[in-house]
Amino acid sequence: MFDFMFFFTNLMLGVGLAMDAFSVSLANGLSEPDMGKRKIFAVAATFALFQAAMPFIGWVCVHTMLENFAVIEIFIPWVALALLGFIGGKMLFEGIADMRDRRCSADSPYCEMCYKRLTVASLLVQGVATSIDALSVGFTIAEYGITEALIAVLLIAAVTFAICTAGVFLGKRFGTVFAGKSAVLGGAILIFIGLEIFITSFF
Repeated sequence: MFDFMFFFTNLMLGVGLAMDAFSVSLANGLSEPDMGKRKIFAVAATFALFQAAMPFIGWVCVHTMLENFAVIEIFIPWVALALLGFIGGKMLFEGIADMRDRRCSADSPYCEMCYKRLTVASLLVQGVATSIDALSVGFTIAEYGITEALIAVLLIAAVTFAICTAGVFLGKRFGTVFAGKSAVLGGAILIFIGLEIFITSFF
């Protein structure tokens, strides 16, 4: 039997969880405005995977090690701040250095020194950093059975994939406009998201 409220609730949950990943996807598009479609979809799929995996891991923790999970949860905002702060800071400083040293071709809107290519390692760290707070969602879906929990995380994954794909495309669009400054802007966004996750954890 189709349960509209179940699907609607988890779709909205997916939208909420995907906002940090959307912002980081936007930053990735800004930093690499010539990113190909295959890589764009790989980026979106990575965020979707992490955003789905973390709530499910949280669900498992609630059902197996509730007391220990409550202790671990305290450190989640600190980990997110450290990871995004490190990546964003590195991108920011490298972007500033490139803006100072770069020599762009007059017939090209951007060149190799105007932006930073997203590496697999950086993407994985971003995936963890933007989704680690979703571990707590395991509490909100704790009453679900295994089938409902799996459907919920699949819905979250689908929403995240769509939103992050749009984020990278938007970043690419503006990245060509802000060539040379895009790495700086992207790094600043990552740092801001890390601070936002950390600060809002106290409220």
